[in-house]
Amino acid sequence: LAGRRAGGMAAAGLAGSGFADLREIKKQLLSVAERSRERGLQHSGKWASELAFALEPLPLSELPPPPALTEEDARDLDAYTLAKSYFDLKEYDRAAYFLRGCKSQKAYFLYMYSRYLSGEKKKDDETVDSLGPLEKGQVKNEALRELRVELSKKHKARELDGFGLYLYGVVLRKLDLVKEAIDVFVEAAHVLPLHWGAWLELCNLITDKEMLKFLSLPDTWMKEFFLAHIYTELQLIEEALQKYQSLIDAGFSKSTYIISQIAVAYHNIRDIDKALSIFNELRKQDPYRIENMDTFSNLLYVRSMKPELSYLAHNLCEIDKYRVETCCVIGNYYSLRSQHEKAALYFQRALKLNPRYLGAWTLMGHEYMEMKNTSAAIQAYRHAIEVNKRDYRAWYGLGQTYEILKMPFYCLYYYRRAHQLRPNDSRMLVALGECYEKLNQLVEAKKCYWRAYAVGDVEKMALVKLAKLHEQLNESEQAAQCYIKYIQDIYSCGEIVEHLEVSTAFRYLAQYYFKCKLWDEASACAQKCCAFNDTREEGKALLRQILQLRNQGETSSTDIAAPFFLPASLSANNTPTRRVSPLNLSSVTP
Repeated sequence: LAGRRAGGMAAAGLAGSGFADLREIKKQLLSVAERSRERGLQHSGKWASELAFALEPLPLSELPPPPALTEEDARDLDAYTLAKSYFDLKEYDRAAYFLRGCKSQKAYFLYMYSRYLSGEKKKDDETVDSLGPLEKGQVKNEALRELRVELSKKHKARELDGFGLYLYGVVLRKLDLVKEAIDVFVEAAHVLPLHWGAWLELCNLITDKEMLKFLSLPDTWMKEFFLAHIYTELQLIEEALQKYQSLIDAGFSKSTYIISQIAVAYHNIRDIDKALSIFNELRKQDPYRIENMDTFSNLLYVRSMKPELSYLAHNLCEIDKYRVETCCVIGNYYSLRSQHEKAALYFQRALKLNPRYLGAWTLMGHEYMEMKNTSAAIQAYRHAIEVNKRDYRAWYGLGQTYEILKMPFYCLYYYRRAHQLRPNDSRMLVALGECYEKLNQLVEAKKCYWRAYAVGDVEKMALVKLAKLHEQLNESEQAAQCYIKYIQDIYSCGEIVEHLEVSTAFRYLAQYYFKCKLWDEASACAQKCCAFNDTREEGKALLRQILQLRNQGETSSTDIAAPFFLPASLSANNTPTRRVSPLNLSSVTP
């Protein structure tokens, strides 16, 4: 009931954001889909159409009228119609040639957009022809500077509509003028809030929550979709899922876009079962969908589900073998079969199709790591970061690569960046702790291992590493407490224990209790040691010693308290499992 009430309140809150009239929203979506298609903005048109499809159909009397034509539109109509047909056939230079001198907003946008895409196409062709995908970055779109000069004149004269502002922002972003690009995209969102492309570009430029706070965004229902998307990107998954749930409650329950975004959100917090079930449901609803299927294949890969991954790869191949996502799925399939050269080949193929496709760069880095080709792995991860600085997997991958190269200062820098992006991910914290250990910064290392345990240790290694550190520092009581907690954790999971470290823990505890003259506890731990091959002999030897001492009349010590009770700092109730901010580890700057 509480959940339903919360959902109702969220829906009521969204009604305030303009969700009260879904028919009006449907009209707006249909209208902007048409306007986007007229300008060759296929992805924005598709997004609006998919969202409109999720809403109830409109009666004939309520369908939106076609956009009204101005005098300028009428004058440019012939040139626009001809150029648009060339544009659709990807003959961009030809389209731009026939649109010279056109004054109407629609024709002018198509003219500038054709020139921009022509430059992009030439750049991509040159990238594919002359260089392997690992050398990308040196080739530039030659048209960008000219476009910027012309568009900035129009911008100053306030002659750009929402679509024109969007294109100006894209040109600025491509020229790495990020601050100016953000301002222009925000302006575009104010002028034409229904154009999803501008919101999406804005998403790609915002690197943290602080930046988001300072943006003055239009108060429209589109802002809710934008916030949900940016929260997912910034790994603020709880907030993202709340937003998506409230959008579903507001009436978008049939939207495949929202369903796929929820699946991606669960993938990001590694709730693999939930993500898999949502993706399976999504494939039933939209069986020919290719978007996000590479994320689905990552989940199947993590679970080592070979038959399912093989089926997905074959299925996508039948639908469209020359899509980036298809190549990534096939790459994952070969990687799972340990055919790393073949996998890398498919990720390269994906990058030939789209050199800015983030997932393929990161996955290719992983493959090069498997093949022990560290320099190629570093290049691939660097490209991933060039495309998206928020990709924690690429930062983490770089850390691992430099770890292999035995360069701990570099490795520390990259792991710290990964940790800032994923403050709740224990793997980043354990990696950081290992780095600090190598640099003999044991206090920082202890902090990292403790935090890794506190946020919910995925690999159940943080406590062991912490215990070994305490051992090194001769802090035997703390080491014993860590080992006890570790053993409790392992056995409370109910999993079949294949952890090598369990025997290490029992061996240490047996010796610790032996020194404390707590014979009962020592013999219990020694008996446990006998169950493991690597500690069996030591366990038997210790049992013999205990028996000998008992026979000699040595009594069990009562002065020394056994640390079987856990101190408040280590007790389960006090373990913070909530979201925490990144650790302040600024004492070492490589």
